[in-house]
Amino acid sequence: MLPSLAFSLVLSASVALAAESPIAVQPFGQTHDGTKVSMYTLKNSSGMSVQITNYGATILRILAPDRSGRTADVVLGFNTLAEYEKDSPYFGATVGRFANRIANGQFTLDGRTYNLAKNNSPGGIPCSLHGGKRGFDKVVWDAERTTVDGVPALVLNYVSKDGEEGYPGSLKVTVTYSVTDDNALRIDYAATTDKATPLNLTNHTYFNLLGEGNGDVLGHRVMINADYYTPTNKGLIPTGEVAAVKGTPFDFTEAHVIGERINADSEQIQAAGGYDHNWVLNSKDGKLAHAATVSEPTTGRILDVWTTEPGLQFYTGNFLDGKLVGKSGKIYPYRGALTLETQHFPDSPNQPGFPSTILRPGQTYRATTVYRFSAQ
Repeated sequence: MLPSLAFSLVLSASVALAAESPIAVQPFGQTHDGTKVSMYTLKNSSGMSVQITNYGATILRILAPDRSGRTADVVLGFNTLAEYEKDSPYFGATVGRFANRIANGQFTLDGRTYNLAKNNSPGGIPCSLHGGKRGFDKVVWDAERTTVDGVPALVLNYVSKDGEEGYPGSLKVTVTYSVTDDNALRIDYAATTDKATPLNLTNHTYFNLLGEGNGDVLGHRVMINADYYTPTNKGLIPTGEVAAVKGTPFDFTEAHVIGERINADSEQIQAAGGYDHNWVLNSKDGKLAHAATVSEPTTGRILDVWTTEPGLQFYTGNFLDGKLVGKSGKIYPYRGALTLETQHFPDSPNQPGFPSTILRPGQTYRATTVYRFSAQ
């Protein structure tokens, strides 16, 4: 067969596959430097729909049914790419190379000290947050529509170059999104590197089970499968202590309404302006395990979180200030959402007592998180 004819047949097959893909794709604008960006829609047979953009490997929308079968968008975000580039507090984004905070924007690895951008300073104490000034949330990922285990999936790839944002090693990262028929959004992460590097990936979706823009989340009930958490200093950096939650406002081993103790007379809560801490999950073996349940009594919506990760950052939108206007034209109020960021612990490169986040050549980083929606 002639090479030109073979190429034409492969191209035709690829176009046909894209046209038949159950994952719809449409333009989502272009970045300030002219890179075109797309939006992908994943659906299941149960009425759940998820929209994702390859800018930041970001979740744009999750339409989930309530107890009456009525769907609503239950995550915060914007309608345009320009808004994500300008104002987003990591709405729905994949964050890395290191999710959460690294103290003083610095760590030492194999005898060498690395300096990162100090792009956050809670309590006036500088740190590096969520990968730096241009983390994974602010880059355009390569996207491929495919099928994994018979389920339509969106595979997003990004190569973080050696030295990017101060981190060592050329890092190849893959994030795979799929929506199952039991109304679960599954996120699978994988990565390899050619030099030892810290790595901590998570998704930073802001959830409100009432529907985005429909008030605060203080009436949501939360259960976290964790007997311990990591207290922080005034800069929201872990002190290195692993403290028991029993007898404190951090005890969510049984479900509690968020507003019940969020203003408790606690140094930890006062410093963070609410909940913004890492819980040490009870699962220890790295297998997929239940981490948390959130329920909203008015709509009956329930969100269950499963993960292979050892930690969960539960954050109650304490830095939302009513200045951002979301997708439905509504203002996002103070504490207008919560996040459930599955992760390794913050500042792990500087905390030898925490589970290691160092990925070395020859190793493959793998992690999975599942957000499953139901109603009753």
